[in-house]
Amino acid sequence: MEQSIEQTTEVLLCLSPGEAADLKEGINFLRNKKTGKDFILYKSKNRVRACKNMCKHQGGLFIKDIEDLDGRSVRCTKHNWRLDVSTMKYVNPPGSFCQDELVVEMDEENGLLLLELNPPNPWDSEPRSPEHLAFGEVQITYLTHACMDLKLGDKRMVFDPWLTGPAFARGWWLLHEPPSDWLERLCQADLIYISHMHSDHLSYPTLKELAGRRPDIPIYVGNTERPVFWNLNQSGVQLTNINIVPFGIWQQVDKNLRFMILMDGVHPEMDTCIIVEYKGHKILNTVDCTRPNGGRLPEKVALMMSDFAGGASGFPMTFSGGKFTEEWKAQFIKAERKKLLNYKARLVKDLQPRIYCPFAGYFVESHPSDKYIKETNIKNDPNELNNLIKKNSDVVTWTPRPGATLDLSRMLKDPTDSKGIIEPPEGTKIYKDSWDFEPYLNILNAAVGDDIFLHSSWIKEYFTWAGFKDYNLVVRMIETDEDFSPFPGGYDYLVDFLDLSFPKERPSREHPYEEIRSRVDVIRHVVKNGLLWDDLYIGFQTRLQRSPDIYHHLFWNHFQIKLPLTPPNWRSFLMHCG
Repeated sequence: MEQSIEQTTEVLLCLSPGEAADLKEGINFLRNKKTGKDFILYKSKNRVRACKNMCKHQGGLFIKDIEDLDGRSVRCTKHNWRLDVSTMKYVNPPGSFCQDELVVEMDEENGLLLLELNPPNPWDSEPRSPEHLAFGEVQITYLTHACMDLKLGDKRMVFDPWLTGPAFARGWWLLHEPPSDWLERLCQADLIYISHMHSDHLSYPTLKELAGRRPDIPIYVGNTERPVFWNLNQSGVQLTNINIVPFGIWQQVDKNLRFMILMDGVHPEMDTCIIVEYKGHKILNTVDCTRPNGGRLPEKVALMMSDFAGGASGFPMTFSGGKFTEEWKAQFIKAERKKLLNYKARLVKDLQPRIYCPFAGYFVESHPSDKYIKETNIKNDPNELNNLIKKNSDVVTWTPRPGATLDLSRMLKDPTDSKGIIEPPEGTKIYKDSWDFEPYLNILNAAVGDDIFLHSSWIKEYFTWAGFKDYNLVVRMIETDEDFSPFPGGYDYLVDFLDLSFPKERPSREHPYEEIRSRVDVIRHVVKNGLLWDDLYIGFQTRLQRSPDIYHHLFWNHFQIKLPLTPPNWRSFLMHCG
């Protein structure tokens, strides 16, 4: 048997922000001066594609094709093979090859990186041909949001169990009512896959319930730069069987079942997706990945599932000032949701799965204080996406309802089989109409009166711990009440990240400026426990203004992903405060 090698990424070319800005529309020929390697980059309005400047036939060098009036093709100097760089398909000889694409990423300063995944298609190692499936042998039951319960022969596997409580502090709540037996289903699972650390996928309230019954349940996560369970000890949840697996290597469960975790091309430090294969039939779950596996994915899988909804960001709903009028926000949200729908439909058309299921977007901003967000943050309709897919392909689609079960064998044999999808019994509650807010809000509110915040020096202690500095940005932080008005007795302060100082007034030098208003219960809970700022930003617990209107990637990326793995030492801090 061939030895599997963990999938890695290699940076082949770096373009500075200036070089990236100078790229022209159409074909660009580039060279890495250090290595002497040549590349081709094709820039269009919607995307950037890149490949090595090397013909697949016999390794010849491509040059501009003077016969191509559209400016999309290059010609090989050896045998005149022609490559359409806009599609990465060879047009001469027609129908021959596709060019291997490189991953194109924007770095933290708006430069461009060309990356190569190695191996690019790791699922092709040790290939298996699909075998016969008996009716009922493979069943997929939707529980809620991104949580699926898979029956695979005599094994059970669960994806991303968020089945109780909120996500992102108090900003997200479940849209669908999970089946009443959800905890029993989790306890009966042979393994659980958790895709990433966001709390609508890694739900500590859910895992606390599970750990009370079965603390040794096997849980599998990818080997991300920031560990998925980085906050396990702080959470108090007792789980004893967490397995971190390398990317791009088949994990054998039994003779028929294996799975492979892949990294995201845009957020490899935290996001993953998964391929599950049973008797040669593949199930692809891209979860929340922006560009799963750098855009290279298996085609013609039995079942594909992905996110679809949009709205998983504080932008632009929580912004004000300047262009951020209600009319501008509404138009932006409408346009972005349409782009996402079209992208997902195009991806499904390209990959041609037998069946497609939109999931991982069924959340609602149900707390009364977030009424504005709920009304503004319009999300995509899964049925609209499925109708768009059916217009352009023969892919069968499934809009799941809690407790509905898809029988893979029946659906692959005959998508019209009335027993292919078993809907929940008539009268089953589909949508939640009440949420138990109080226990979770009490946890947040407990931080408001903590002794830490009796001493204003906590501000310096916290931001020194956070470790972000040497960046020309001044931020005003304002603690607020529920309505984002200043909290009586709350803190209102400036942080100058150029030298990590805390001035009374804004400095006289030229500097970008952001004002961040945060609900006092959430910001103090985040500060006290050393949590990531996703609870604030993705959870809609802030209101922001910025001048100029620039997204400071380095700042937000640090506070959302790169904070220290252990919380501030507040015990030592309080001892020194005396």
